[in-house]
Amino acid sequence: MNIYDVSRKAGVSIATVSRVLNGSPNVSDRTRNLVLQVMDDLGYTPNVFARGLGLGTIQTIGIMCSDSSDPYLAHAIYYLEQGLRGHGYDSILCCTGNSLENKQKYLDLLRSKKVDAIILAGSKFIGQRPRDNDYILEAAQELPIMLVNGYLDGSNIYSTLCDDRSATHEAASRLIASGCRSILYLYTSHSYSGMGKMQGYRDALGGNGLPVREDLIFQCPKDILSARDLLLGLHATGLSFDAVLASDDTLAVGAVKYAHAIGRSVPDSLSIIGYNNSSYAVCTDPELTSIDSKIEALCTTTINTLMTVFNGGNAPSRTTIAADLIKRATTKF
Repeated sequence: MNIYDVSRKAGVSIATVSRVLNGSPNVSDRTRNLVLQVMDDLGYTPNVFARGLGLGTIQTIGIMCSDSSDPYLAHAIYYLEQGLRGHGYDSILCCTGNSLENKQKYLDLLRSKKVDAIILAGSKFIGQRPRDNDYILEAAQELPIMLVNGYLDGSNIYSTLCDDRSATHEAASRLIASGCRSILYLYTSHSYSGMGKMQGYRDALGGNGLPVREDLIFQCPKDILSARDLLLGLHATGLSFDAVLASDDTLAVGAVKYAHAIGRSVPDSLSIIGYNNSSYAVCTDPELTSIDSKIEALCTTTINTLMTVFNGGNAPSRTTIAADLIKRATTKF
């Protein structure tokens, strides 16, 4: 028995139940009496510590990610765990892989552990088919669901997003302003974030009077050598391009390796921009211009939003954070 059962039975929001538990004056006598009566009917008695937070809680948050070996997600896990620990919460981490079946299985596992909330780190949890998201919407009926760089509209679901679309739009526009006219786009997935990045690239071309050439858009595994070999293969076919904009730094590093392999000067002959401003960006020669997707800010904001929910505050369902373009030596603008 928890706060979510009380909320459903009383027909009020979780925030309202929290306010009653906290003794907030911002609740009418009628509503307060209703919630207290439901709590009595259900036999719900939060412990003293939980009452201080306004929740029946085990002080544990579930975190799900698709691949903890991915540098972006590894950093997300670190910042999330650090933030939760700072608020007195433990965490349980589940690495799900990309299959829908495993995502559903691990989310159900965390629900069975009676965690107080679940954080989905990364945009690959949001499917393009609405029915693939039903398991998240169902879970949100019981506990808060926090999305880090993913978006799903639903009650008790809170999203913190990087403005990926604007970020790639700016990057492509800067390349165009520097004289690039054939910008090859490399991406890793059709995730929510991935599609936002792709749209920003397309918008920038159209907004600057350039055609969107499908022959310059390629999906590639998130692997340096795969990206290098893809570009070498395209070069062998005679495809001409004067810039590479990549959805991840690993692909951009592959583009640098491609340039070294065939003797193309970077940035004089080929401009390159990566994404995430990871440690890879400063390990290349020349160092990589990259979009900083603000992963620490995304995670910190997610934790702060969750604490607001727990304390009965008015938490935004969607928070968007702007990215920064970090100029280094692979671009000439």
